[in-house]
Amino acid sequence: MDEARAQAEKLLRGAAEALPAGRLPEQLATGRSLRVKLGIDPTTPDIHLGHCVVLNKLRAFQEAGHLVVLIVGDYTARVGDPSGRSEERPVLSPEEIERNAETYRRQAFKVLDPARVELRHNSEWLAMSPEELFGLLRRFTVARLLEREDFARRMEAAQPISTLELLYPILQGYDSVAVEADVELGGTDQTFNLLFARDVQQALGMEPQSIITMPLLIGTDGTRKMSKSFDNYVGVTDPSDEMFGKLMSIPDSILAEYYLLLLDEDLDADRHPGEAKRELARRLVDRFAGPGEGEKAEAAFDRVHVRHEVPVDVPEVEVEVSANGDAHLPAVLAAAFGVSRSEARRLIEHGGVRVGGERATPDRLDVPAADLDGAIVQLGRRRFRRLRLVGFGSS
Repeated sequence: MDEARAQAEKLLRGAAEALPAGRLPEQLATGRSLRVKLGIDPTTPDIHLGHCVVLNKLRAFQEAGHLVVLIVGDYTARVGDPSGRSEERPVLSPEEIERNAETYRRQAFKVLDPARVELRHNSEWLAMSPEELFGLLRRFTVARLLEREDFARRMEAAQPISTLELLYPILQGYDSVAVEADVELGGTDQTFNLLFARDVQQALGMEPQSIITMPLLIGTDGTRKMSKSFDNYVGVTDPSDEMFGKLMSIPDSILAEYYLLLLDEDLDADRHPGEAKRELARRLVDRFAGPGEGEKAEAAFDRVHVRHEVPVDVPEVEVEVSANGDAHLPAVLAAAFGVSRSEARRLIEHGGVRVGGERATPDRLDVPAADLDGAIVQLGRRRFRRLRLVGFGSS
């Protein structure tokens, strides 16, 4: 049992909570390979470093000899996970769900060992007959479901909760029954769902799983959880230079958390934060972009942000302009970078645009096309384009 406790302590490093207390060492003491479940929500296609916190922990279980059961929630995605939501999620088509799921799987396997993954779709068992569904639902009360924190908040605020959303914890819990999960992982925002899955297993006569919750990674803004919605994320498929630059921008205050949750290491408190960030960025770029890419990204970062030079390889884009010889800068930026014109104007007003090394100003939005043709335009800190204007000089 002492060996099992030591194994559990290693596997739980960085975890927020493991429930019931002491259950994981008991499971490890049996000596059998555990079935460790993660349900993925395919309502968005790409994953970021916040998702990797749980994926890293799953990889640790794999390396300890256990099997990861990765469940694509293609059926529950039609319901929509209400975790942390103040309103019902939009429902995607089956085609969108499968496209997102395929992208998620491909990216998750950058962290997980595919040879030790059992990949399942919960439509395999949740597309049940009405009789089976009613038999499952009658085992649980609405009062128990309303104990969920986000449901309780919405009730207090007189915000609607659909019957469909109430079904979500029951359906997700049934996933644990279908795959005979021993352990389930998730973020701290999933605690109710993970615990409720134990209720579902027990109600159906199964030994309940233990659960492990992982902290939600703080985003690059240093305040809110990492999320695309907050534009504070680092995507695992971001270009190497962009990934490196984003990681160099994180506040010093969250650096130790990144080391623990993404590298499974303690940060040396005496180390200079700038050097620690560089190592973190190099190692993560190497992990997701390939060996040696971190060093290349660091060199590109120094060229732009330390020596204030233009990147070596600047993408060239063609932008159409009117034949009168003038170009409207917000329109050019929109075409070159894929932003809206209003966003382009906002960036100009805040000093976030440079043309040929000079900062663009809001009092000069219409400029001679000759000043832009062949010029390098910088948007924000890390985005560059060389402009080739089409239509300039034509009659």
